[in-house]
Amino acid sequence: MPSDPTTQDVWLTSADGTKIHAWYLPCEGATGAIHFSHGNGGNLSHRDESIHQLRASFQRSILIYDYPGYGKSEGRPNEASVVAAGDAALAWLTQKYPTEKVILFGESLGGAVAVDLATRHDCQGLVLFSTFASLPKAAKELYRIIPCETLMSNRFDSISKIATIRKPVFMCHGGADELISLKQAQQLFDAAQEPKRFRIRPGGTHNMPFDPAICEEARQFLDATRSIP
Repeated sequence: MPSDPTTQDVWLTSADGTKIHAWYLPCEGATGAIHFSHGNGGNLSHRDESIHQLRASFQRSILIYDYPGYGKSEGRPNEASVVAAGDAALAWLTQKYPTEKVILFGESLGGAVAVDLATRHDCQGLVLFSTFASLPKAAKELYRIIPCETLMSNRFDSISKIATIRKPVFMCHGGADELISLKQAQQLFDAAQEPKRFRIRPGGTHNMPFDPAICEEARQFLDATRSIP
């Protein structure tokens, strides 16, 4: 259960008919919103504090959704179904806010979803926390003797996709991330087009909580670059 009684239960339908569960946390007076794609671990019930932090920092309404097979969402997760859930969430959110006032925010796995969405939809910009260059690259760092790049069918190839995105990109990564190396995050950042900014949290781990100061920096960066076509 969300802690804020104003949080709305939302049910979405993916292109393939899968029912997707989401929460919408409105922000009074907001002129924009955040489309939040969460990481692989947990579901909506583990992100209550996070969405309140984002609302406070960005002063925007928040839509967060569960991937197929997560929480109350139906279906099974794979690259296509996860991205389709993100599409359905964005379609719902852009009925309330223009696409150019929507920030695509993704953490870890959700960063790959946000990148994919930004290749096909307009947005104000991307905010990526603790995300990877591609799923096989991330897996290879953990399982070095397994040929992940040839065996894995789910690719989430963000490093190829991000180079095509012509919107501002703000990235944050923990200097002590134990799952996705800082080197891999740097490679993803290097592939992104300007305007972009990379913030490293010294000692930060993969599941580090959001830092209000860094969220505020991300907000200021995107507000300053919002007029760029």
